[in-house]
Amino acid sequence: MKSRDLFVTPAPRWYSIASGRPFLDDLARGLCEVLGEELPHALILTPTRRGARQMAHAFTDQCRAKALLLPQVRALGDLEEGEPPFDLEHLGLDLPPALSSTRRRFELAKLIKAHYESDVALNARTALELADSLAKFFDSLALEEVDASERLDRLVHDPDLLHEGLGALAEHWQVSARFLAIAVDLWPKRLAELDMMDPSQRLVTLIHRLGDQWEKTPPTHPVIVAGTTGTTPATARLMGLVSRFEQGAVVLPGLDLSLAEEVWEQVGDSHPQGAMKSLLDRHRVTRQDVRTWPASIEADRARHARRRVLNEALRPAEATKDWRTQIAALKAGSEDAIRDGLSGLTHIEGRNDEEVAAVIALLMREALERPGQTAALVTPDITLSRRVTARLSRWGLRPDSSAGDALVHSPVGRFLHSLLDLVLEPFDAVRLLSLLKHPLSRFAEKREINTLEIKGLRGAKPRDADEVLSRLTKAEAFEAAALWQDYIQTHTIWTAQKTDLSDYVRALTQWAEALGTHEGEALWSGAAGAAASALLADLITEGRDFRVEDDQVFVDILRRALRTCTVRTGGYTHPRLTVLGAIEARMFSADRLILAGLEEGVWPQAAEIDPFLSRPMRKALGLPSPERRTGLSAHDFVQGASQPEVWMVTRQRREGEPQVKSRWLWRLETLTTGAGEHLPTQPHWLDWARRMDGPLTLVPEALKPATRPQPAPPVEARPLQLPVTQVEMLERDPYAVYARYVLRLKPLDRPNEPFEALRRGTAIHAVAEAFAADDMPLGEAGIKAFCDLLEAQLRAENLSEAQLALQRPLFSLLAREYVAFETERRVGRPRLLIEQSGSLTIDLPRGAFTLTAKADRVEIHERGVDVIDFKTGQPPSPKAVIAGFYPQLTLTAAILKYGTFGGFEALHREKGLRELIYVRLGQDVVRPRVVFDKKNPLSADEMAERALKRLKTRLMQYEDPKQGYLSWRAPQYRLERGGDYDQLARLYEWHVLGDRDADPATEEGE
Repeated sequence: MKSRDLFVTPAPRWYSIASGRPFLDDLARGLCEVLGEELPHALILTPTRRGARQMAHAFTDQCRAKALLLPQVRALGDLEEGEPPFDLEHLGLDLPPALSSTRRRFELAKLIKAHYESDVALNARTALELADSLAKFFDSLALEEVDASERLDRLVHDPDLLHEGLGALAEHWQVSARFLAIAVDLWPKRLAELDMMDPSQRLVTLIHRLGDQWEKTPPTHPVIVAGTTGTTPATARLMGLVSRFEQGAVVLPGLDLSLAEEVWEQVGDSHPQGAMKSLLDRHRVTRQDVRTWPASIEADRARHARRRVLNEALRPAEATKDWRTQIAALKAGSEDAIRDGLSGLTHIEGRNDEEVAAVIALLMREALERPGQTAALVTPDITLSRRVTARLSRWGLRPDSSAGDALVHSPVGRFLHSLLDLVLEPFDAVRLLSLLKHPLSRFAEKREINTLEIKGLRGAKPRDADEVLSRLTKAEAFEAAALWQDYIQTHTIWTAQKTDLSDYVRALTQWAEALGTHEGEALWSGAAGAAASALLADLITEGRDFRVEDDQVFVDILRRALRTCTVRTGGYTHPRLTVLGAIEARMFSADRLILAGLEEGVWPQAAEIDPFLSRPMRKALGLPSPERRTGLSAHDFVQGASQPEVWMVTRQRREGEPQVKSRWLWRLETLTTGAGEHLPTQPHWLDWARRMDGPLTLVPEALKPATRPQPAPPVEARPLQLPVTQVEMLERDPYAVYARYVLRLKPLDRPNEPFEALRRGTAIHAVAEAFAADDMPLGEAGIKAFCDLLEAQLRAENLSEAQLALQRPLFSLLAREYVAFETERRVGRPRLLIEQSGSLTIDLPRGAFTLTAKADRVEIHERGVDVIDFKTGQPPSPKAVIAGFYPQLTLTAAILKYGTFGGFEALHREKGLRELIYVRLGQDVVRPRVVFDKKNPLSADEMAERALKRLKTRLMQYEDPKQGYLSWRAPQYRLERGGDYDQLARLYEWHVLGDRDADPATEEGE
């Protein structure tokens, strides 16, 4: 065949490749058959660069048996997505260069700060966010070729617009319209001063110049425009020109040639065919003038049935009133028409993101079991695509992803993010350790770093560098102190004077290099390092004279830059697995196609909130409606859903929020249900995915989790002395006693340990002790004295002024309650023993065991002895105390009865025990709770006897060498207070949390 055979029909030549057909394969096969040896001279224009690369692969697949010279395949450029066209610079030699996107952003932000009316001063961060929206506005004007100056002036001043509903614009929109009128006038002037050109305007100008050139001198070689819907005037004009060339043709993706004419007339912007209808109407081309691409004509009953079902489901809303008639018409041709259309189409609905990602990864992994089969995930949800990529890594698989990864997720991105954290919190211990121990930090491999962590950074959050140095010096950790001073020296780089964004970024870069390995060179290696280097260099260059108000604003700006900067590493990806966005997949086909993210607000995406233009304002300016973007998304969905094997995956919840299925899926379900059918589903894939993350039914020996520990050390290694507070742990979690007193392991304080509540409790205990011991006055004088004591004690506990300011309003409430409590307790003038210690010796086979106690308060009345313990938290219930799980008071009473206690033993025994009382000292309440249970009305004396007997029995059990220290004998109390040694006991490998309301008297392991 000769090349002219393709162009034998009269111009204009418009073709279509139906949805569901392999677009690129059909296009390549048709061109190979028709052009033959003239193929290398042809020029093929695709909408995106990825489409151009896939087009080259399609030609290679068509001619595997012989050598082939490929045609020129160039990206026309998806102008709405900002993708640049093929090289047209030779047409713009007399044009000013395009302003870089970063420079334009800063210039527009300056314009906004200078002229935007606002009650609140705009800082640099807000100005940049508004600059992004203003840039999109200018892009829309350029791409749609709209002259907005006069129209904006009318929006502000023309009273005739009242009847159009624009005269009642909210004040905000009036301010926006006035600002946009100024911006449209000032922006060209600023570009002229810079001798630069707006990138969108320059792009459109180059496309038009190409059209002018081709109009004057049409190409003598074949030119094919394929796969684009021509949504912008410049692209649409070029497509019209190509369709009229002697050797030109336009190939549309998925034009519906079967839709009824009356329905076609109702197609709007939000319909999948809306963009192509507008394109054809622009060139006065009817659907009858559009022919099917010759290589796509072959019979394909299944795909044709799928297209019919999808097209009927997504027909315009006004045309759905005759759905029953259309269903009847479909079944008239074939009773199985709907069922055939649904064959190969499967819907799976997961519960949440992780479950859906697991199912998708499993579907892609299973596809590889079939030789040569390809699988692709198509979704506009980048977060979901990254979850799937992470799930595939469990099999060592990495798909070819068009989304890349955010710079902030790379090692250098995390390093810079940690550095930004320290800009705001320079002595936050967790953030310091995150940076200093980062693999790219020169401190990470130094042996002193662990000493710095343990001696200097664990515990309460340090107030400043000197406090860390003081801790290290007191601990005689001098090498770690030298390392800390080395770090602080690098911090001085950041404290230098800074004004504009360039200064801030330069200081941060220098600080990063001072902290990085190999003098900072390691930070800029690899793809992520190159991306970070380019980003920072761009900000340093273009951020001059862009004033930044403070560190917080700078941190917000750079954090956003790290999140939005994309790293595409390429490399070792699997050739049969692909992850694509909806735009990149417009011409893509795969043996198994997975469409995910089919929820409202995701696919289709929700209309962006424009801070400058309302919907009526966009219409008045002649800008496209948000529905056009929805229509393009719908077209992408239909193109994908028409493939032979399609899996549609949805979620019930996305990032914890309830989701609604996509409108297209709802329509498809409504149509099929009305036809007496249902969307096919295969729920067993969900079961398989859940089982992958669930426990194994048959666990191999090597994979069995840890068993519940019950170590049994030699009897002679077991403790012979315990305080009553640790007897509580012996009752509930014996393993903790083993770890503390046998292994002698002491828990480390956490970095940034929140000591405020602990210090407050310590201070209140000390004040209560001093108030009683010094016989402070009662009444208003007592309230004032209590407040003064509490203020002084909290200061002694090193609470900051901010923490004191939060606590101070509660002082008088607590003081009033405590003085009332003290007034009641002083009736009868009892003798008080404050913070007295006592001990009791118990004979065991291997020696004497000593039980110790330190009572907060013992009151000796004529009627008997009361034992009081103050709790700033919630005291235990009487039921739990009587059950033996909180024996602090009962064993203290036993020591009073049988042991030594401050030299007053005879007096104690003479008076006898009366009451055991817990007193809660809350923020604004003092509430006594006597240990007493109506179901078990034991006296204090009887409770002491019972507790001592129970302890002796327990101690005798541990005299048996076979008796081990079981982890969490009473696990229900984990819900009240976790153990310090749970991780050592590998608790979460063998234990499932019990019911919070479990009976506290129930013991396990006995």
